[in-house]
Amino acid sequence: MMLAERRAMRYRKPQMLPAAAVLVIVAAMMAGCGAIPGLKGEKDPNPPTPIDKKLPQQVSLNTLWKTRIGKGTDERQVGLTPVLANGRLYAADPSGSIVALSPRDGRVLWERKTGFAFSGGPAVAGDTLLVGTSDGELVALSTGNGAQKWRAQLGSEILSVPRVVGDLIVVHTIDDSVHGMELADGSRRWRFAYQAPILTLRGSSTPAVVGEDVIVGFSGGKIARLEPEAGVPLWETTVTPPHGRSELDRIADIDADPVVVGNAVYVGTYNGDLAAVDVDTGSVLWRRELSAYAGLAADDSALYITDSDDNIWAANPADGSGLWRQEKLAHRRLTAPALLGSYLAVGDLEGYLHLLSRRDGRLLGYERVSKDRIGQAPVVADGLAYVYANDGTVAAVRAGSLVRPEPGASVSGAGAASKPPPLKEDNPPEAL
Repeated sequence: MMLAERRAMRYRKPQMLPAAAVLVIVAAMMAGCGAIPGLKGEKDPNPPTPIDKKLPQQVSLNTLWKTRIGKGTDERQVGLTPVLANGRLYAADPSGSIVALSPRDGRVLWERKTGFAFSGGPAVAGDTLLVGTSDGELVALSTGNGAQKWRAQLGSEILSVPRVVGDLIVVHTIDDSVHGMELADGSRRWRFAYQAPILTLRGSSTPAVVGEDVIVGFSGGKIARLEPEAGVPLWETTVTPPHGRSELDRIADIDADPVVVGNAVYVGTYNGDLAAVDVDTGSVLWRRELSAYAGLAADDSALYITDSDDNIWAANPADGSGLWRQEKLAHRRLTAPALLGSYLAVGDLEGYLHLLSRRDGRLLGYERVSKDRIGQAPVVADGLAYVYANDGTVAAVRAGSLVRPEPGASVSGAGAASKPPPLKEDNPPEAL
């Protein structure tokens, strides 16, 4: 089975298809598979790369504290990630638990069991916590004790993090609708509906805030900038039009969160491209062939991307050319990279947090935080990486200093990144 087929099977979000169409799609996917991971007696054709336990730990990773909340995700893919605000770390669990923790020592300041099936968030706006649910509800809670303020039905599952712009909450739901909701009472101001393709990955990107506007990536390789008063698009751009012979080949979703640096928004599409788009006009500044699903991070000097094979890339933000590629964590179902000082931090399917050099991509160290998968990128604040694993583990991890000064360190041998092949300029065909 091709990697695209495996990812689509694992993450495909349900669509309103006729039963016959579902059977055709499933039959086609099964026919193209030599082995299906998860079925008894079958081997994964792309097994996770084993961790090199002999790799010298050049940077120490220390877990300062860890705690467990709720019951974990039970292998569901959700968009829950901790948020640090008001001197507290807030985290939600799919079973409905929401907690406020002390970021210094992990002490539980309060916990509330709500009964909601939380699936996206939380986000904080003043004294309000905002969390989305699998049942399509946006729930507003008090940051002081978790008491409910209001809830609003949006009609589709929420796997992204709500974004707040002034008195407006912007939520991207799994059916590719964007909702503008009033912060005060949850009433709807507007809804922007985008027609999703027949087959998509299970996920939806979190909007990026630019001034008073939001930029949202959609299924089918589109991105749009919406103004806040009526949700009207200021521009819409196709980053990667769907192309290919099958519905699987035509998946070109933007599920990785758009990242804005300066006057450019950087996006990655699945089965498609890494691209830079002008924030003001929506014009594509450059586009390179690179399939990305987990996400990316950026600073002024580089873009850092986890690709669909779980290789980690650094690319030049000016033109998308590759700077380095780290392949020694391939197929470990990595998170998007997080910027942790001069390092990158990524989580994997076995609960390890890995540290890489931002300069050259070397593997510098690792720490096992949990025995379950880390499904979302670490949250970085005040020099700490806050990690949330699928078994409900929340942990704070600190990185030490390099054993030897990085400028003089050799990049050869174990842990070194490779010089990447050129990222080809992509001029994809128009959508059929």
